Amino acid sequence: MKSVKQLDFFKNIREVREFEFGIFYYFNEFVISEIKEGVVFSWNMAEKAIRATHEIYGNEAPFVYISNRINNYYIMPIDWMKFHRNREKLNFYSVVGNTNESLTSIVLERFFFRKPIPKFSDLEQAIEWSLAKINAQKG
Repeated sequence: MKSVKQLDFFKNIREVREFEFGIFYYFNEFVISEIKEGVVFSWNMAEKAIRATHEIYGNEAPFVYISNRINNYYIMPIDWMKFHRNREKLNFYSVVGNTNESLTSIVLERFFFRKPIPKFSDLEQAIEWSLAKINAQKG
């Protein structure tokens, strides 16, 4: 699997924020995350990324999120409800990954996020899907 930095699309980057738990790549209308290997991702970590998102975009937070799961990590199970309650600006969400952990997480995520969560094995396909969704919403 490819990292965001390996794509030609990387030239369109708006900003990169690196946290102790992972890297978030901010483009004009969507965000791609790459959480580090072995991290147990919690709501406190997510809040840091959300604050950065608001710093970069203001109140017009992006409505598409791509989770590029190039590493194995876990989401704190007790935090699922917090993720669910705080998704108000999130219109579209996709996952890129091939690991068993990725597949297990998607099953749980689909329970909490009521819209379809497509799974891709290629990051470029996820970006194409995201851009199509953005363009369709614009009219």
